[in-house]
Amino acid sequence: MAEAAELVAEIEALGARLAEARASVAQRFIGQEKVVDQVLAALLCGGHALLVGLPGLGKTMLVDTLSTVMGLHSSRIQFTPDLMPADILGSEVLETAADGSRAFRFIEGPVFCQLLMADEINRASPRTQSALLQAMQEREVTIAGQHRPLGRPFHVLATQNPIEQEGTYPLPEAQLDRFLLQVDVDYPTRAAERDILLATTGATETRATPVFDAEGLIAAQAVIRRMPVGDAVVEAILDLVRSCRPGEAEGRDLAGSLAWGPGPRAAQALMLTVRARALLEGRLAPSIADVAALARPVLVHRMALSFAARARGETLSGLIDRAVARSLKLEAAA
Repeated sequence: MAEAAELVAEIEALGARLAEARASVAQRFIGQEKVVDQVLAALLCGGHALLVGLPGLGKTMLVDTLSTVMGLHSSRIQFTPDLMPADILGSEVLETAADGSRAFRFIEGPVFCQLLMADEINRASPRTQSALLQAMQEREVTIAGQHRPLGRPFHVLATQNPIEQEGTYPLPEAQLDRFLLQVDVDYPTRAAERDILLATTGATETRATPVFDAEGLIAAQAVIRRMPVGDAVVEAILDLVRSCRPGEAEGRDLAGSLAWGPGPRAAQALMLTVRARALLEGRLAPSIADVAALARPVLVHRMALSFAARARGETLSGLIDRAVARSLKLEAAA
């Protein structure tokens, strides 16, 4: 009983701190509350996020603001076709000492940080993209046969332009699966855009203030994993994920529209992010509504349409909505 009361107190304290962090982000990144909450959820869960949106919608500003608010040492990489893996990871150089002796010294690349912004990640070649695979999954890199740990915590927030595809290299499925969420950044509302105009075209610029630090974020990630998840929510997650797999019995309704579906990592992502969403909304435990709200950002980059579905003009978002409706109906009936 004492442990439960202690956990409730920790959750409530973290919720108040997160409200302060959201307010600090809103001072510089105006509007787009859903986008902010989803990226914060990814950080709270210890994961990475892929921000997909048109140019000029503030994706870079959001990442820069979050690095300040969360108190993380950040680096930025502008991905280009001529970028090489060593430009990300670092390399060894041969140095000559004053006594004439020579030795290799490792120069760290920008990946050695706590928050890495991978700007326009799909503009780099597959060889360079693959340099992030080990970093994103294992939080370390192997260079010249030596394992080198990255910052703690370590998060990748990558951006991608959905319309300008000339000269780009689509991310492989294995790398997409390593992103906890795909966050779609849309146009702001009229009211939000008016606030942006007034706040950003004056003589002074509002700056965000730090709320967390690295140790505080790690502690918050531990609290998230201790939050309880009810059996009904667990079953809803399983129903939803399995209904999006064409090879499963639960996925028979969508089998003709999907080439492949999400793996267990998608269910793990939902188990974590529903807790973060509940916490951001001031609740002590997640609900099935949280599963429905996070279905798209968790699943959309972990599925692929079949050729027939593309010919019919179907979309992954539409299929996920159908799967959500079906899964929640089954859950309600149970």
